[in-house]
Amino acid sequence: MRDIQVRRFIREPLVHFLAAGSVLFLLMSQFGSSDSLDRSITINEEEVARLASQWEQTWQRPPSAQQLDSLIRDYIKEEVYVREAMRLGLDVDDPIIRRRLRAKMEFLATAEIQNMEPTDAELQRYYDTKKSLYAAQPAFSFDQQFLGEDQNVAQDSMRMLLQGKTPPAQALSVPQSMEDAEWDSVSRQFGDDFANNLRNAPQGKWSGPVRSGFGWHAVRVRNVVAAGTPALSAVRQRVSNDWRAETQTKREAAAYQALLDGYDIRIAKP
Repeated sequence: MRDIQVRRFIREPLVHFLAAGSVLFLLMSQFGSSDSLDRSITINEEEVARLASQWEQTWQRPPSAQQLDSLIRDYIKEEVYVREAMRLGLDVDDPIIRRRLRAKMEFLATAEIQNMEPTDAELQRYYDTKKSLYAAQPAFSFDQQFLGEDQNVAQDSMRMLLQGKTPPAQALSVPQSMEDAEWDSVSRQFGDDFANNLRNAPQGKWSGPVRSGFGWHAVRVRNVVAAGTPALSAVRQRVSNDWRAETQTKREAAAYQALLDGYDIRIAKP
């Protein structure tokens, strides 16, 4: 049984890798190494405090002495593996590592903006150039009656409705009435054309037929609240979030351009 376990252990790929690494290390120790790997690892008080702080943020309590020793040992293990992996060139041409490094550089380029708050003057200037994005949509209160998919049938039903008669019922699983519904909400239910028609429909009486994504409808608009531009105070948080996102994008682009300007780029296309 023990022989079987030993054979299984020997067949493990990690064992092969570590064995090869050990042989390489011995050879390099014997004949000298051309790499410049720093084999000195110093864990200073600041690093220990950082490890303890990370633990406390996760577990909401400081680590015990034994747990702190474990954190330090794990950090040393990580540092050794990282350095040896880089010495063996395992970081070269690795797409995952390349993506992580790119992500970290992008983060460093924009980290400062994460917690920044614009001044009142900056926010007002930004809002003044983007007012159309924050304009309130028109809101409609209306009733609708589905007249079917055939336009001729819908026109006949519309005439009956205007004469005070009841047209044949047509089933459709959408609201028969909506109250103070903004344009976007109406559009999601019935489509853009239907929502746009409500802007100019006469109020207080049936009109149509009006086309939707389902077919034709009779509509009776009861009230329309016109679109308007809110004061900055009413949408301040939304404007602030948008300012931060746009500023972050601009800073990242500027940081990248500053780095790119230091490179000589040559592209050879087939």
